[in-house]
Amino acid sequence: MAKLTKNQRLAAEKIEAGKVYTIAEAAALVKEITTTKFDASVDIDVRLGVDPRKANQMVRGVVSLPNGTGKVVRVLALCTADQEAAAKEAGADYVGLDEYIEKIKGGWTDVDVIITMPQIMGKIGALGRILGPRGLMPNPKSGTVTMDVAKAVKEVKQGKIDFKVDKFGILHTSIGKVSFTPEQIAENAREFIDTVIKLKPAVAKGEYIKSVYLSSTMSQGIKVDPKSF
Repeated sequence: MAKLTKNQRLAAEKIEAGKVYTIAEAAALVKEITTTKFDASVDIDVRLGVDPRKANQMVRGVVSLPNGTGKVVRVLALCTADQEAAAKEAGADYVGLDEYIEKIKGGWTDVDVIITMPQIMGKIGALGRILGPRGLMPNPKSGTVTMDVAKAVKEVKQGKIDFKVDKFGILHTSIGKVSFTPEQIAENAREFIDTVIKLKPAVAKGEYIKSVYLSSTMSQGIKVDPKSF
């Protein structure tokens, strides 16, 4: 087992063994135990009582975090000419169509989110082998295939994220930065959990939210009481 550094040991001592924290307490504590020199991301892990192998128990959705993510999100808008000006005004970093499709075919994927229109998906389908493994394929369920490209760009820039339960029944996503105030972290966490609760599959039985942990990049996880949301 790797030996803990002085900072890691001091951080670990601040977490009481066996204690379950409220989201307000965890949001404050995650800042205290983070010792990275960079502005670390704040992550939330939620274990759900679902079987993601069954299509009717798949939990996937989008949420607009009230305080944003704290990250700079690079957006590519693949749209028709009449939507280009609005997409640029909304904050898209790259706007166009055929020239960017050719760039992607050549291996260019230097973006975080791609937003497009339904009538363009036929052209983008051929890029699935490149975009799919990188999580960049536009999808109507995540709001990245829409007739209102400018609105979608604006929402992503302001903190809209999409999430999907993994094969182990766990949701993992970033909900902010350590530089956020504890109140901002807690508010984002509550909005995320509220959205997850609304997406509970009708066939899911028993306890839906089994556990919640809050952590930052390279920090120890803090167990959070689901009822505190």
